[in-house]
Amino acid sequence: MKKKISRNIFKWVGFLLLVPFIIAGVVFYKDYYGEKTQTKQDVVLEVLDGDTFVLPGKQRIRLKRVKAPEMGYCYSEESKKKLEELVMGKQVTLRNMIVDKFRRIVALVYVDDVLVNEVMLKEGYVKYLGGVTEEEKNLRHASDFAKENKLGVFSEECSPEQPPDPKCLIKGNKSEDSSGNMIYHFPGCSAYNQIKVERSWGDDWFCSEKEAEKAGFVKSKNCYGKKY
Repeated sequence: MKKKISRNIFKWVGFLLLVPFIIAGVVFYKDYYGEKTQTKQDVVLEVLDGDTFVLPGKQRIRLKRVKAPEMGYCYSEESKKKLEELVMGKQVTLRNMIVDKFRRIVALVYVDDVLVNEVMLKEGYVKYLGGVTEEEKNLRHASDFAKENKLGVFSEECSPEQPPDPKCLIKGNKSEDSSGNMIYHFPGCSAYNQIKVERSWGDDWFCSEKEAEKAGFVKSKNCYGKKY
């Protein structure tokens, strides 16, 4: 009986010793990854691309719920230039902040009463990543407007329905497969017609398998050993 009581005491002591660490872990998570209710104001020092800029202290800020083309991809320069126009040298207000795994603050960004995220979406400089709050529903509507009017990243230049050369029908799609490979598809491959080429995100058309492979793509498993 005494041994059983002794074991129970040790269990409770061990649990009580763990409590501070559990609380500290929760605080750390909320501090770095949880959503913030407060706002932050500061002046923008540098714009890195169409969705990221820098505040004093080298703090990087990323526009919440949007993604801009990586530099070098279709419409990346235009996207960066537009964000510079909206925020460079201006005082911005950050709301609904979280901090991601790269220690960037991800937020809804305002200049006065203008929601920068919404402007970038409505004019087609970025694409929408989804969300459920009322403000984020407005972002979705802004993105829908850009899509319907084929603006920016949704233009024929960046998201062509047909290849520039009618003989170059291979679709290189940067979306990775389960092995982490960028993949390409050609007529006769399953799901070929469902693949959309979006140059703003690294996709492109190719004339030969060799050309696609040179660009870093591998044949889709849905091609079942076929050759183009």
